[in-house]
Amino acid sequence: MVSFTPRLALASLSGAADADWARAGAAYAGAAFLGGIAVDEASRGAARDLLERDRSEFLPPDPFAFVDDQLAALADVPVQPAFNVRSATPDPLVEAARVCRDRDAFLELNAHCRQDELCAVGCGESLLADADRLQRYVERASATGATVGVKVRAEVPGVDLAPLARDLEDAGAAFIHVDAMDSESVIADIASTTDLFVVANNGVRDEATVREYAAYGADAVSVGRPSDDPVVLERVRDAVDRHLGVEATR
Repeated sequence: MVSFTPRLALASLSGAADADWARAGAAYAGAAFLGGIAVDEASRGAARDLLERDRSEFLPPDPFAFVDDQLAALADVPVQPAFNVRSATPDPLVEAARVCRDRDAFLELNAHCRQDELCAVGCGESLLADADRLQRYVERASATGATVGVKVRAEVPGVDLAPLARDLEDAGAAFIHVDAMDSESVIADIASTTDLFVVANNGVRDEATVREYAAYGADAVSVGRPSDDPVVLERVRDAVDRHLGVEATR
């Protein structure tokens, strides 16, 4: 079962969302999604290509040691850790899941990033169009005993997130992290048809956005790009306490 308090998460930012970043935001958030990090050869090759065009990426020599070290660095921090991972093949996801399991962290499969380099090798957003493969990845990762979820994106042509979410739940997923884009009501479609813990993402900056996502049935919200801005985090945390706090969810 997924639960964290407060119901505010820090969302992964490639090349930036590490243990120090999570520690800095822990005063406001109940969870922190580190990463994303590429864990197989194909996705690591794509990450190298992204670095060449000046994007920030985590590309340590040993990605699994990096995940373990980063999670170990949060052992004394009162925040639920999670790691967002990219892979075009299942075995590295299983290895990453074991690391997360042993550190009491969540594993988040990345079916969200839309950079051409990542999609070309079969990870990121391309997984949304290959639901059978994504389900198999969830099954393999969750079989380790890790708490597994998926980061997804709305408004992908030909992809209906509500039935996909049901399939992911059947495969063993415990949560879904939804970048709603400009289709905020997709949160209601997912929340009404699954028992997944639903984290709503995109545009979470103030009380109005938190209230809207809460009304659609989100269990939590996440903050991405401004996750290093204490002014934004304080404002969102106050709204989360009002709309997604213990009293609000009774």
